[in-house]
Amino acid sequence: MALIPQLKTFSSQDWVDIVLNNFDEFLQDHADGERKVAANSMGLIAKYPDKVEMIPHLAQNAIEELVHFKMVYKLMLERGIQLRHSMPKDEYAVAMIKKAHSGRVERFLDRLLIVSISEVRGKERFGTIENALDDPKLKALYRKIRIDEEKHGSVFVDLALMYFDRDIVEKRIKYWEEVEDEIFNSLPLRPLLH
Repeated sequence: MALIPQLKTFSSQDWVDIVLNNFDEFLQDHADGERKVAANSMGLIAKYPDKVEMIPHLAQNAIEELVHFKMVYKLMLERGIQLRHSMPKDEYAVAMIKKAHSGRVERFLDRLLIVSISEVRGKERFGTIENALDDPKLKALYRKIRIDEEKHGSVFVDLALMYFDRDIVEKRIKYWEEVEDEIFNSLPLRPLLH
């Protein structure tokens, strides 16, 4: 049976309204997020080159995230939106990293599970936006991205299971479900993915 983190809280209609009323800003944040996630996958390869079994999976994930970036950037160009000159810190990601273990082995597990639950949150948010959009082209874009994000949520748990016993991974997933919920509910509503 596949292990995938479960969300405890879901996006509100207030958040959807903020996104729909500030969609250009949401697109900028989305593009930034795709770049960051692709870089994170490559960063894991750089940090843990001895974990050779995971390298092909991380490289594939980076490619898929860059494809998402390309799709979002194309839409931005069509709408006359530029990328931001500097990417602001993702408060959600920063807060999650602060809750991670500091030991090399433990932090490796946590980094994989943080990406996993972040992808699960991304899938939930992209699905929520997909359902709220009227434009068929935008709906199709967010449907494609939502489907990919669903797969990504399980990929990082599967990677963790290559290196850690299932009971350890399950226990740590429960921890991250609680932490994610606390962080998610502590952040203000903004036209951002997280």
